[in-house]
Amino acid sequence: MIVVEHLSKQFFDLRRGHVTAVNDISFRCAQGEVVGLLGPNGAGKTTTLRILSTILKPSSGVARIDGIQVDQAPEEVRRRIGYMSASTQLYDRMTAWELVSFFGSLYDLEGERLTQRMEAVFDWLGMNDFRDVPVAKMSTGMKQKVSIARAVVHDPPVLILDEPTSNLDILVARALVERIEELANQGKTILLSSHTMAMIERLCHRVIILYKGMILESGPLKELKARYKAASLDDLFFDLIDQCDACAAPSAMTAADALT
Repeated sequence: MIVVEHLSKQFFDLRRGHVTAVNDISFRCAQGEVVGLLGPNGAGKTTTLRILSTILKPSSGVARIDGIQVDQAPEEVRRRIGYMSASTQLYDRMTAWELVSFFGSLYDLEGERLTQRMEAVFDWLGMNDFRDVPVAKMSTGMKQKVSIARAVVHDPPVLILDEPTSNLDILVARALVERIEELANQGKTILLSSHTMAMIERLCHRVIILYKGMILESGPLKELKARYKAASLDDLFFDLIDQCDACAAPSAMTAADALT
């Protein structure tokens, strides 16, 4: 389970000063649930996922994975999660097999146990054709499969996926969506961000819509669409963004007063 309570994160920028990337957000992901995190660039999605993955520390609030506070026991949290970042770099000189094996060893997998687990993961992801290919010679789709393999090699109960199908052609993206769907069917708790609305609609039990670091709305997609009379997730998303911007915009009188 993932529990987030009043989570905030501020950064200091030399030009803008203190910037709030995540502003007092709260949500939960139950065991076996798939939750989609939606929002435009800069909404706070990646910052939230990095806090949950112990890469960043929150400025305030609490985040827990399986009851463990992420900033208090990060090593224990990492054993329970698989994290796939949209910007994660791979080691160019290592082969797919070497790289996944290395990450498996970080989770205390070794010997026959590690080999059996890797064989299962490589078969499942269809990676045997390039298991001995160095990362530097891999296509984007191959690299994305390696990223997923190293995230799941230790069979974690919680998966945190940041734009798992970004920059992939449609066939590779579809194959990865199917793999994520299989993980969901295994009872994994999955929190994922994506700009691909069709993937969110296919995979997710609930959605969380972030904008300017705040949660605009969250809940089961069917209920949200009914509440806002939206025909699709796209319509729901853009309607909520437009409503937020309209509420934040100064009135005509205020704008006129500012000019006098």
